[in-house]
Amino acid sequence: MINMYQERVLSGMRPTGGLHLGHYHGVLKNWVELQHEFECLFFVADWHALTTHYDTPEVIEKNVWDMVIDWLAAGVDPANATLFIQSRVPEHAELHLLLSMMTPLGWLERVPTYKDQQEKLSEKDLSTYGFLGYPLLQSADILIYRANKVPVGEDQVPHIEFTREIARRFNHLYGREPGFEERAEAAVKKLGSKRAKLYEELRKRYQEQGDDEALEAAHALLNEQQNLSLGDRERLFGYLEGGGKMILVEPDALLTAASRMPGLDGLKMSKSYNNTITLREDADSVTRKIRTMPTDPARVRRTDPGDPAKCPVWSFHLVYSNTATQEWVQLGCKSAGIGCLECKQPVIEAVLREQEPMRERAQMYQDDPTLVRNIIADGCEKARKLANETMRDVREAMGLSYS
Repeated sequence: MINMYQERVLSGMRPTGGLHLGHYHGVLKNWVELQHEFECLFFVADWHALTTHYDTPEVIEKNVWDMVIDWLAAGVDPANATLFIQSRVPEHAELHLLLSMMTPLGWLERVPTYKDQQEKLSEKDLSTYGFLGYPLLQSADILIYRANKVPVGEDQVPHIEFTREIARRFNHLYGREPGFEERAEAAVKKLGSKRAKLYEELRKRYQEQGDDEALEAAHALLNEQQNLSLGDRERLFGYLEGGGKMILVEPDALLTAASRMPGLDGLKMSKSYNNTITLREDADSVTRKIRTMPTDPARVRRTDPGDPAKCPVWSFHLVYSNTATQEWVQLGCKSAGIGCLECKQPVIEAVLREQEPMRERAQMYQDDPTLVRNIIADGCEKARKLANETMRDVREAMGLSYS
């Protein structure tokens, strides 16, 4: 289902403190590109952090501000994207509560990550209501902004499908406003006789023949109309597809390439493995960490030939080095023509080159923390405005507007 709102991207991160290069290559680099293509909202998922760290809340606040500075350092631009904190927009919680009234329990229990996380974090007691409802809060985060694009990896696609099901169920239960058809037909007339006739033809083709091209053409027709109210626009989209008024928008997964960023030991870069390089780590520390990275165990002496495929440093070359450098590494390692420290030097230089602008951008926010507070305050205000528009429609649909 294509929605009637502009292309809007929503993505969030749990505040785990300072971010590392794995976060940059896996998420932030993509955010920096997306902010120039779409309307983007990026949020700090501090309530989500409490689902697994409810017993250590004292670390969350510092982690929040450290993480936002890392976003800004990476090139996320508050002039091009809205940055905000989840808990500063309480409408997320309200929508989560209202959605929980109509969400079947079995839907939550079958979300793949529910059991996975319980097994991975077996040392924690996660038999809590908040942890079970985690996917639904994620859905509320998306649906409250009527976001139609959510950047995710393959493993998170089930969460987006779950959110689509929630939106569909909500619209089915609550999108039947009294006199819907009469109101929709009145809205058709507002298109003008020529466009109204085309809309009716496309609607008939879609509903009678299942013609997807007709549906797409009708969506394009409606998206061009500037004189329609939001309510009429919603009605015409719902009427087109044979349903009721569309209140919540079904989002699409915006698949992102899996990050190839390895850790210092060749495993996935992760704080829990203690194999990270942080975004703003000082140059001496970065140099030392890369110089002491393990290499192919077969290269005991400088004269021993090695195999790059068995060396964690090669994984860094795949991320940071051009074809010529990679060929130099392959030839030099296999022939023992270069030593391991020589092989590491281009990686050190590339990582430092990548980090330099990040450290520079971060400095002014570290020097004046009020800059970060103001960016977030502005973002929260913009986010609340959008959230309130959705909640007004949700309350009305559920009979809670009391006007």
